Amino acid sequence: MIEIEVSNSEQIQQVLTDIAKHIEQRSELMKRIAGTMEAAVLTNFDEGGRPAWLGIKYRKGKPLVDTENLMGSIHSKYNNDLSVVGTNVAYAAIHHFGGKAGRGKNTEIPARPFLVLTADDEEDILQDAQDYFRSLVG
Repeated sequence: MIEIEVSNSEQIQQVLTDIAKHIEQRSELMKRIAGTMEAAVLTNFDEGGRPAWLGIKYRKGKPLVDTENLMGSIHSKYNNDLSVVGTNVAYAAIHHFGGKAGRGKNTEIPARPFLVLTADDEEDILQDAQDYFRSLVG
């Protein structure tokens, strides 16, 4: 039989207690994730989509950023259980998903998804979680 003696069991117990407390109270983690997601969505606007959005047919400029109203409406919220990024602008959905718009629904709006995350953004969120839990034991 192999015997292992742990000389710092009280410290280990304290670290595990701290981690358990922070797993129950996750709002700080959710705040970090919400910030990362909001930054990713704003990057979508800065880069003209990831992947790139279709251009504008009838005027010059970058899609979805000429007035910056839509981009400026992006906001994040979080609580203990979730992180959310979105907008309350009425025309956001038609630009995100595409479809028919205008008088008589005669104008076809191409989808320009702006509320999306790339694989790199998802890695950043994973890094947020890892950094959060590492900070609890450091």
